[in-house]
Amino acid sequence: MRGWLTDEGSLTARLKARCPDFRVRRLRTAPGAVHPDETGLAGLHGSSRAYVREVLLMCDGRPVVFAHSVVPVQTLRGAWRELRHQGAKPLGETLFARRGVARHPLSFRCLLPAHPLHRRLTHYLGRAPARLWARRSLFVREGAPLWVTEVFLPTVFELAP
Repeated sequence: MRGWLTDEGSLTARLKARCPDFRVRRLRTAPGAVHPDETGLAGLHGSSRAYVREVLLMCDGRPVVFAHSVVPVQTLRGAWRELRHQGAKPLGETLFARRGVARHPLSFRCLLPAHPLHRRLTHYLGRAPARLWARRSLFVREGAPLWVTEVFLPTVFELAP
């Protein structure tokens, strides 16, 4: 598990290398409120309107990672304008291919059923394990923040190391 959580490279590239049929299943892309544990993040406050993108990263038809990305709405006209048109394209490909994108250190957390992201994932999948591991990182482009939280499903640990 530690290897998946601490790898600072592109998660998309790592998954693609381990499964012949990698896809992104778009779940939600819309303006929305930030979750309580996202307040205080660069550029986001409790009353902030954010643009939220939620997807499942799929390997061979099975969900392996739930990804939740958040940017302040105003950055959709600037640094992160391509997010509105990301569709089912992997965000990792965009982030690691763009010049001028800086990634800050990863943070980690175990999500329990009361956490909003755990509840979102349960909503999408119907059920989820009681404990899920997640990592969050901040990407900055032209001074604008983009927060990406990746929640690892147990199926990811079945992929070849």
